[in-house]
Amino acid sequence: MSSSSTTVSATVTPPSPPPPPSPRLIPSLPDDVALNIIARVPRRHHPTLSLVSKSMKSLISSPLLYAARSLLCSAEHFLYISLRLHTSHFIRFYTLYQNPNNTSNPKYILIPLPLTPSPSLVGSAFAALDHKIYVLGGSIKDIPSSQVWSLDCRTHTWEPAPNMHVSREFAAAGAVEDKIYVIGGCVVDNWARSKNWAEVYDPKTRKWNSVPSPIEIRDKWMHASAVIDGKVYAMADRNGVCYEVKSGNWATVDSDLDNGWRGRACVIDGVLFCYDYLGNIRGYDVKEGIWKELKGLEKGLPRFLCGATMANLGGKLMVVWESKNGGGKEMEIRCAEIEVKKDEAGELWGKIEWSDVVLLVPREASIVHCLAVAL
Repeated sequence: MSSSSTTVSATVTPPSPPPPPSPRLIPSLPDDVALNIIARVPRRHHPTLSLVSKSMKSLISSPLLYAARSLLCSAEHFLYISLRLHTSHFIRFYTLYQNPNNTSNPKYILIPLPLTPSPSLVGSAFAALDHKIYVLGGSIKDIPSSQVWSLDCRTHTWEPAPNMHVSREFAAAGAVEDKIYVIGGCVVDNWARSKNWAEVYDPKTRKWNSVPSPIEIRDKWMHASAVIDGKVYAMADRNGVCYEVKSGNWATVDSDLDNGWRGRACVIDGVLFCYDYLGNIRGYDVKEGIWKELKGLEKGLPRFLCGATMANLGGKLMVVWESKNGGGKEMEIRCAEIEVKKDEAGELWGKIEWSDVVLLVPREASIVHCLAVAL
C-alpha cells in the first residue's frame, strides 16, 4: 500500500500599504500650527481658502476652526436680518457682508441665504445661541405651530430642532447660560399650556423642559423681548415680566420701562436701546431705572425710521430700517452702525460709523427681525 502526500502551497498576500498621510493644511507646517494661523484669517476670505485643497475646505466648515477662532479671540460678529417678501411664501434671511476697503463693489450688502424649509410663519420668536439662529413657533394660516428650526451660520444650512411642548405665536425668547428660554405666545386654556407657558431648551441634550411660572403673569401676546444681566424680559400688551434664570424668580418690570419700550430692541453694556414713536433712539439703564435719549445722531439719520429694528454687533449698535423714497416699485433696506458711549455725566452719545443702502426689495416687503452671531 502506497501513501501519497499532497503539498499545498499557501498563497501569502502581502500586507496592503498604509494609506498615504493626509496632506497638510499648509505644506512644511504642522497642522496645529497651520490651524493657529488659519483661525486668524477674516471670514470673508474663507470662500477663497476653501478652494486651496480638500483638507482646507473640510476645515473651513468644521467646528474645530470655530472653536480655535473663539479661543484666539478671533471670532467676528455678523448681522443676520429676516425679511418678509410678499412675492414669496417664505421669510428670507440675509447676512450683512462688510468689506469697507472694497472700491469696485458695494462696501455693505445683504446676501440672501437659503429659504426656511417651513411654510411662511407669522409671529415667530427668534434667538441666537453660539453659531445658530433659532426660529421658534409662529402661525401658519392662523394656526400656531410648535416647530423649531435652526440656521447653522457656519454653513448657512437649516436643520430641524425638537418641537416645543406647546404651539406658540408672538412669544418672547432669549438665550441665557447656553440655553434658550421662550415665554408666552399661547392661550393658557388647558393643563399642558399652563405648565409649559414658559419653556427652556438645552441644545446639548436636545430637550425642552417646562419653566414654572405664577398664573397671574401668564399673558398671551408678547411684542418684545431682551436679555439683561441674566434676566429674560418679555413685554406683553398690558405689562411686562422678567424671569431671572439663576434664582428662578419672576417679577413685573418697572413701569417706566414698560411704558417706554416700543418695538424691537437690543442690549449693549446693560443698556436697552429701542426706537420710539417720536423718532428718537433711546436707552434704558436698568440700574438707574431711567430712559435717556441717544444723542449725536440728529444729522446722521432720517427723522423717522420706518420698521426700525436693532442688534448688538460686537458692542456696536446696528440699526436697520425701511426707506420708501419716491413712488417706485422698490424699497430700500438701510443700515447704520453706531458706536455708543456714556459720558462722565451719564448721558448716552452715538457716533455713526457708516450708514448705507444694503438691499433693494419689493415695496410691499417688511423687516421681521435682526440679530448678531459670533463666528
